[in-house]
Amino acid sequence: MVDHLVPPRHLGERAAQDAVLRAFVEAAESTQASSGHHNRNYVLPLTEDVARLLGRDPGTSVTVRVPRFDALPVVIRTWQNEAVILKAVRSALPHAPECLVKRPGYAIHSYVEGVPLSTICGNGKPVDTLLLKALTRLLAQMTQVRRAALPPLPVSWPANHSDSQAFLKTLAHRADKQIRKPNWAEFGGLFTALGISDNALLGLAERVPAMTRRPYSLLHADLHRDNLIVTYDGDPPLICVDWELATYGDPLHDLATHLVRMRYPAHQRPEVIDAWVEAMEEFRPGAVHGMARDLRHYLDFERAQSVYPDVMRAARSLQDSFTQKSLDEATVEVGRALNAAAEPLRLRNVPTADEIERALFRWLASRGDVSGRHWIAKACDWQPDPRFPEHPDFPVSAVRDALLAEGAAPAHRVFKGTAHLNSVVWVPGVPDPVVVRRKLRNVSRREPSYLSEHVVLRAIQESGVRVAAPKVFALGKSYPDDPFTIHTYVGTPIDEPPDHPVDGLRLHEADALVDQLCELTHVDHLRVAPAEGEVHFYGWLSEQLVDLVRNLPKESLQLARTLGLPDDWRLREILSRHTVSQRAPALLHGDLNPWNLVRRNDDMALTIIDWEMAIVGDPLYDLVRHMHLTPTRPEIRARMFRRWEKQLPKRYTRNWSHDSRVYRWIELVRSAYIDLDRLVTGSSLDAPNVRRAVNSYAATLAAATASLGLPLPATANPYLARALA
Repeated sequence: MVDHLVPPRHLGERAAQDAVLRAFVEAAESTQASSGHHNRNYVLPLTEDVARLLGRDPGTSVTVRVPRFDALPVVIRTWQNEAVILKAVRSALPHAPECLVKRPGYAIHSYVEGVPLSTICGNGKPVDTLLLKALTRLLAQMTQVRRAALPPLPVSWPANHSDSQAFLKTLAHRADKQIRKPNWAEFGGLFTALGISDNALLGLAERVPAMTRRPYSLLHADLHRDNLIVTYDGDPPLICVDWELATYGDPLHDLATHLVRMRYPAHQRPEVIDAWVEAMEEFRPGAVHGMARDLRHYLDFERAQSVYPDVMRAARSLQDSFTQKSLDEATVEVGRALNAAAEPLRLRNVPTADEIERALFRWLASRGDVSGRHWIAKACDWQPDPRFPEHPDFPVSAVRDALLAEGAAPAHRVFKGTAHLNSVVWVPGVPDPVVVRRKLRNVSRREPSYLSEHVVLRAIQESGVRVAAPKVFALGKSYPDDPFTIHTYVGTPIDEPPDHPVDGLRLHEADALVDQLCELTHVDHLRVAPAEGEVHFYGWLSEQLVDLVRNLPKESLQLARTLGLPDDWRLREILSRHTVSQRAPALLHGDLNPWNLVRRNDDMALTIIDWEMAIVGDPLYDLVRHMHLTPTRPEIRARMFRRWEKQLPKRYTRNWSHDSRVYRWIELVRSAYIDLDRLVTGSSLDAPNVRRAVNSYAATLAAATASLGLPLPATANPYLARALA
């Protein structure tokens, strides 16, 4: 690299040299560029005055590299100065580009004669065997670059330069710091809607297993088809360019990065790996130790970190040119990235193509002023549900503003539950924040909904009872055919996470919840379910459980039988042995787990949310199911029952003490089937209430089989039972 060019005699001469170079760069920028993700590259011949400064012949082709300041920060950088890396590389790879001069805002490199591999052999196509051997030999030759020739490593780098596990953990932490964090303000809400949390990469770092030690070396870290130049004369056959992402670490990482970014056809991947092993055994034999076991860990990391740039670039591409075709292409690209990252990031319920398309569209619709952009007018359109008239406190214009703000909601205001995506937004002219709720379409809930949530909430609101529940402001569909509801936001301040009683209710909260459940008996249940109350509730509840078991997937049923749980016909026989007194029906929430209760700072103590499981039935069931789903100390349990019995008329409470045990028993049995199905199918495991339930499945199974009088069968695999524990 030339730092001062022709040594200037005074500052004026240096300024003149810089002016000549700047004019040359400006002339280059008026030509056609080949744009990479990080730089714009212009190839042109040297003028006489610039050639004189660089010590090259006039007319010699060079590459002017100008950073793309509009580029997203989507890469891991170990060093900031590519020129120093190139200087070190040439000791082992003398045909690599040379940095001729570097100034703020641009650099001039020697030009590598040839054509990118991508132009003659695109992604997905097999690479010729001779080229493949030359390529893997390049990777092996990089190990010959001396550590002393490279720039200093960051202080966070592993001290032991053969610790592969520490290197991979370092990569994961740097990906979180350099890729996720800088982009989270703009894209965090989109990632959350797609099911990727803010700690996904950190979780991956924590799960890195013990790995074989391999000696560190220089790595290119971005060797794909655009960065491989096939030379015209074949000496050498291939040259690597674009070294700005180079790093120092386990050579196996370079192989994994290369395998993923080259997009080889599946049948050629073993050939690539074999060629790499053969080349490494010549140059750095220690690099192949443990390769067969450890390569997959680096492949997992590459797929995991790639989901961030892939999703962000797909979303940004829509800003440049939006058509239905570009939206379809972006949806496919995001779906591919999510599916590739699903296993290493432990993503559950990867969104469907429809959900991805809607999430991308909402994100795009929220970007800036939409005036004058014909296509985006669709984002402002919505069709109100004829069953729900315009709310006097939330006019049509407010609905439009809420929908436009939804896609821009930051990650900490987007909550993905077991059945809904909830985005908390501010709407101009509305004093309090609201929640835009959209039902997730790829969630298979075994427990069906029986009542319309908006009907239930409106009945509660209009009844005037003292029940703290959200109010419904709007109901309809937005483009493209995407149903939504808008509720009042109830919880902690908007930028703080909701406070749920996950460890159980405090005394005043237990009293407040009982009071609200008693208030629900004053809601006209015939208004929300006119035919309910005419059937025996326990009989209906038993049949719903039998139907649930009958319709479980074959794999779940097979494992249930193995663990001693009865089939549907046998379960019906067992359930029919019990009887429950007939009590007056009332509106029930139906799913009072702790995450459906939000703490508040007034005499109501708790707000009850997520009413989609509401039913009409025995009020005792709501209280017992809550105690089953929520850690409840014996003294709190007794206190709640006493208060509940004291406040309600006898028609709601007769024989409750005997019947509470029956409801507790049927909920244990229900959980044994539902939680097992979640373990088998992986459904909703990212929801906190589901995660806690399946984590204690061994205890649930033991309690359920004991209460059914059906012990674990002797033929069951004891290792399977231990694994569930």
